[in-house]
Amino acid sequence: MSITVIFGSDGGATKGVASKISKKCQGRSVDIKDATTDDFENCHLLILGSPTYGDGTLQTDWEENIDKLRSANLKGKKVALFGTGDQQTYPLSFVDAMGILYDEVSALGAQVIGFTETSGYDYLGSTAARDGKFVGLALDQDTQSGKTEKRVTAWLSKLL
Repeated sequence: MSITVIFGSDGGATKGVASKISKKCQGRSVDIKDATTDDFENCHLLILGSPTYGDGTLQTDWEENIDKLRSANLKGKKVALFGTGDQQTYPLSFVDAMGILYDEVSALGAQVIGFTETSGYDYLGSTAARDGKFVGLALDQDTQSGKTEKRVTAWLSKLL
């Protein structure tokens, strides 16, 4: 199964998670700045990741390149999402970028997989929480980095 992980990252935390995910599933990792429509379309499983900025926005490279995603044919494609955020500093917008990407790919007809439990996190609000679950894998590299490896492994075992 071919897997493509497309991410945006400034500080490197999300890039590091994308690299970890792609290595564990023998996929390839592509920065959104370098991504093409083919990167979104030509894989069995598409994994998208973004950090959340400030009060709940997409990472800058994602915002500047969102049309690449919007122009891709994702109808029926399996898409999984991961987001990085800081639940203590931004408890009202924890991993909101993942919720934004969820809305984008859902509007394109993608089949989103890989929802995860919200328990084990300490936040007040998130657009990525829907019907009691996160729409993908939520990671806090600032306050819970010690749990990342276990969470990524468990998530990938469900996806694959």
